[in-house]
Amino acid sequence: MEVQAGKQGPARRGLPEVDVATVDDFLSAADADGAIAVLLSAGDPVRFPEAIDVAVVLPELIEALQGRLRGAVIARSDETALGERFGVRVQPTLIFVAKGETLGLIAKIQDWSVYVDRITKLIDRPRGQSAAVALTIVPQHRVQGAGL
Repeated sequence: MEVQAGKQGPARRGLPEVDVATVDDFLSAADADGAIAVLLSAGDPVRFPEAIDVAVVLPELIEALQGRLRGAVIARSDETALGERFGVRVQPTLIFVAKGETLGLIAKIQDWSVYVDRITKLIDRPRGQSAAVALTIVPQHRVQGAGL
């Protein structure tokens, strides 16, 4: 995985790394650009090998959605604190945030069509709509009893 220096710390695959001290600046910058922030809470790639797949897919999603998303990777040292803040229960998880509101979460690796459909619904829904509309996507085999 390529690591470059960035103004908010190291970058992974071209994405900045954020932590508790820098996440609000990142979220504010995304809002100022009129974009939805998407944070990757990857977890330990040894325990959660899907994290690598999600890290590869995230920049592709950002590119495919033509500037509507701004992505960052949460620093491993702050995944617990920021996970609690944004409601992460499973890793890896993509966290979608706009104007201080968590729009939704997408956990684990998904099919491309699922990402595009769910992300489009998240970013196109009217702001201020009930938080009950926020989506958490977990693979069906997990929900139907395979265990987490």
